[in-house]
Amino acid sequence: MEIRPEINNKLKEALKSKDQVALSTIRLIMAALKDRDITARASGKAEGIDDSEILSMLQSMMKQRNESIKTYEDAGRKDLADRERAEIVVIETFMPKQLSEDEIAAAVQSKITETGAGSVRDMGKVMAALKAEYAGQFDMGRASALVKSALS
Repeated sequence: MEIRPEINNKLKEALKSKDQVALSTIRLIMAALKDRDITARASGKAEGIDDSEILSMLQSMMKQRNESIKTYEDAGRKDLADRERAEIVVIETFMPKQLSEDEIAAAVQSKITETGAGSVRDMGKVMAALKAEYAGQFDMGRASALVKSALS
């Protein structure tokens, strides 16, 4: 799936339906994407970032919002926490189906076997393989903990 055209289509839909949350969230996504593209072009990637990097960026945006939700709830600001939740829903529309815990564990085991990893020193190889094949389908922090425990 090409993500860039999807983002543009969702922006048009949000404009037509006057969905302010979707509109502002998609504009934030586009601004972050433009920023990353500029950085990529400066380092020699004329076409900007690819879909796997876009998915990684979206995953980071969701993680930031989840952290903000906790902060806002701790401060008693339910209105702001709800706004962050609404933004997460919009961001999720661009993400592939999220894998279950069992599917994540199976993917980790598969990549450990595939890469021939035998110790924690091989963790980078396994994580790179996971990121290449499963970008945006699960939290890489969670996968990292599973890889570490499997290789320890």
